[in-house]
Amino acid sequence: MEVFKECTDVQSNRSSYTSDESHDREEISHLQRHGWSAATVKVLASMPSRTAELNKSRRVRYQASSHESPHLSRPVKGASVLAEAEEINTEVRSDLSYSTDSNLCAAENNMDQLVSSLQGLSVSEGTRKLREMPLSLADKIEIRKVAFSLKTESSFIGRNIPCYTHLSMYISMTWRHCLFSCLPVFSSFKLWHSALKTLSGRYGTGVLSYFLFLRTLLFLNLLLFVITGLFLIIPQAINPPPSPKADFSGIELLTGTGYFSDSLMFYGYYSSETLPGDQYRMPAAYFFTIGFTLFIICIILVYRLSKSFGKNFQVLKSNKNLAVKVFSCWDFKVSKKISVRLQSEKISTQLKEQLSEMIKGEDKKTCMQQLHRLIVHLLAWTACLISIFLGTIGVHNLSGKNFNVKTTLNLPKDTELLVLSAVVSGINLLLPGFFNLCVWAEQYESPGTRVYVSVFRNLLLKVSVIGVLCYRWLESIPANGLECWESSVGQELYRLLVMDFIVTVLYTFLGEFLWRVFSQTILQKKRKPVFDIARNVLELIYGQTLTWIGVLFAPLLPGVQLIKLIVLFYMKKRSLILNCQASRKPWRATQMTTLFICILWFPSFLGTVVTIIYTVWTIKPSEKCGPFRNLTTMFEGGQMSTRHLEDAHPILKWLSWVYDCLVENPVFLFLASGVFLMVIYFQAQVVDGQRKIISRLEKQIENEGKDKKFLIAKLQDLCK
Repeated sequence: MEVFKECTDVQSNRSSYTSDESHDREEISHLQRHGWSAATVKVLASMPSRTAELNKSRRVRYQASSHESPHLSRPVKGASVLAEAEEINTEVRSDLSYSTDSNLCAAENNMDQLVSSLQGLSVSEGTRKLREMPLSLADKIEIRKVAFSLKTESSFIGRNIPCYTHLSMYISMTWRHCLFSCLPVFSSFKLWHSALKTLSGRYGTGVLSYFLFLRTLLFLNLLLFVITGLFLIIPQAINPPPSPKADFSGIELLTGTGYFSDSLMFYGYYSSETLPGDQYRMPAAYFFTIGFTLFIICIILVYRLSKSFGKNFQVLKSNKNLAVKVFSCWDFKVSKKISVRLQSEKISTQLKEQLSEMIKGEDKKTCMQQLHRLIVHLLAWTACLISIFLGTIGVHNLSGKNFNVKTTLNLPKDTELLVLSAVVSGINLLLPGFFNLCVWAEQYESPGTRVYVSVFRNLLLKVSVIGVLCYRWLESIPANGLECWESSVGQELYRLLVMDFIVTVLYTFLGEFLWRVFSQTILQKKRKPVFDIARNVLELIYGQTLTWIGVLFAPLLPGVQLIKLIVLFYMKKRSLILNCQASRKPWRATQMTTLFICILWFPSFLGTVVTIIYTVWTIKPSEKCGPFRNLTTMFEGGQMSTRHLEDAHPILKWLSWVYDCLVENPVFLFLASGVFLMVIYFQAQVVDGQRKIISRLEKQIENEGKDKKFLIAKLQDLCK
C-alpha cells in the first residue's frame, strides 16, 4: 500500500512537472513570436506571471487534497469530479478577489506614502518631483490636489490678498479664456486662410511659400498706399491745382499718358505751394511721406527677416520630428468633412516631404560621370550668362534711343511708347523658359536645388534689366530737356508694370493651359506640368521693385500694384488647380520664405533706396512741374520746410533739430543700418546656438542608447 502511495505521488509530481514545462514552452513560444532573441526569451520567460502563479497555486491545492484523501484510489464518479471542479473554481475566485484587494491596499499605501513624502517639500519642488514620476496624468492631478491643497489655501490666507486683486485675477483669467476660445475664429479671418490651407495640403510647402510671399507683398503695398493716400493724394485731391484735362480714350490705361498725365497718378500734378485753407505745405508732405514710408517698410522687412531666420531654419532634424508628425499632429477638434480631408492631405504631404529628405542621397559617380556633369554645368551657366548679357544690351540700346523704332517700324506715338515695356516683358518671359531648359539639362537630383538655381539666374536677369533702366532714366532723361522728366519716368514705370501684368496673364492662360492640353493630347502624358516657383516669385519681386522706385514719381502706383496682386492670387490659384500638379519628388521648403525675404530686402529694397537717395540728393528737379520746382535738389525742399516750420512755430524748434540729426547727418544712417544688421546677426546667432545645443542633446541621447544596448548585450551573455 505504501508503495502504491509513493507511485501515485511520483506520477502526480511528474504530471505537475510536465504541465509546468508545457506552460513554460507556451510562454517561450509566445515570446518567440515577437522576434526576441534566445537569451532575452529565457530571461523574460523566467519572470513571474500572474496566471502562472494562479495555476501553480491551483495545482498545489489539488495535490494537497489528493494527499489528504489517500483512500480514493479508484476512479471517481462524474458528480464528484464536477463538485471538486466547482470547489476549485470558487477557491480561485476567492484567491483572485483576495489578491486584488491586497493589490488595492498596497496601491493605497503607496499613494499615502507618496503624498506624505511630497507634503514635506515645497510646492515648486514637489511639483517638479511629481512631473518626473512615471504616473498617468490623472494620478498626478489627484496626488497634487491631495498633497498641495492645504499649502495653497494657507498661502492664500496668509497673504491676505485684497478683494480687488481677486477680482482682477478673475477678470484676467476670464479674458484669457475668451481670447483662447476666439483664436480659431480670428485665424479664419486671415486673408485667404482656407485657400492657403488647401494649397498647402495638395501641393506642399514650396508652392505655399509663393502664395504667402504674395500675401506679404499685398500687405506692404496696402500700407504704402494708405500712407501716401492720407498725406499726399487726399490733400491734393481736395485742393486740385488748375490744369487742362484731356479726353479719356482708353489707351491711357496702357500708356499712362493723355488723361493720366495731369492727374493724381504722377509727380507733375502735385503743387509746390501751401494748400489753401490750412498750413499744409505739399513739398514737405511729399518729401517726408516718401521718406517715412520707406523707413517703415525697412523696419518691417528687417523684422520679418529676423523672424524668418528663427522660424524657417529648422533646428530639429526632419527624421527626429517624424514620430511627432505621425503620432501627435492630428487636431481632434476638427469635425467637418472638408476640414478633415484638408488636414489629412496636409499631413500626408508633410510626411512625404520629410521622408524625401530622409532617404535622399546622391549616388556615387565615376570620374568620367563627374567630369561630364561639370562640363554640362559650365556650358549651362555660360549660356545663361550670355543670354542675360545680350538681353541687357538690347534693353540698354532701346532705352537710350539708339534704335529708332519710329523710323524703322513706322508706329504711331502711343504704340511707340509701349515698345520698350513690351521688349522688357518679352525678355522676362522668354529667358526664364531658357533657364528652365538649362536646369533640365543639368539634371539636379533635388527639386529644391533646381528651384534655388533658377531663382538665382532669374534674379541676375531682373537686377541687370532694372539696373540698366534706372541708369538710363536718371542719366539720360533729365539731360534731354523734358518739361517734366519725373512724370516721364513715372509713366515708363507704369507702362512696365502694366505690361508685365498683361504678359503674366497671357502666359498663365495661354502658356500653362495650352501646354497642359498639348502634353495630354499630343504627347499623351497623364502628368501635368509642375508650378514654376522661381519664375513666379521673381515676377513678384520685379513688380514690387518697380513699385518702390515709382512711388517717388507716381504716388498712385502702389494702388495699381494692389489690384495686380489680388488678380494674380486668384488667377494663379485657379491655374495651379487646373493646369499644374505637385512635384513628383516631394521636398520641404523650410528656408524658401527666408530666401524670398532676403531677395526682397537685398537687392530689391536696398537698390530702391539707393536709387531714390541718389535722385533726391543729386538730380535737379523740373522747373515747371511738381512740388520741388525751381529748387536745386529735392532734398532742398526738406530743408526749406524745416526752416519755415521753425520760423512759423518756434515751439517746434526741436523738430528741426531732429531733422538735422536724423536726415542731414549721415552718422544716423550708418548707425541705423548697423543696428538692423546687428539684429539680423544676433537672431541668426541665437538660432545657431539653439541648433548646437539640440545637436548635443541628441548626441547625449544617442550615447545613452548605446549604453543601454551594451548592458542588454552583457545581460544576454550572462543568461546564456
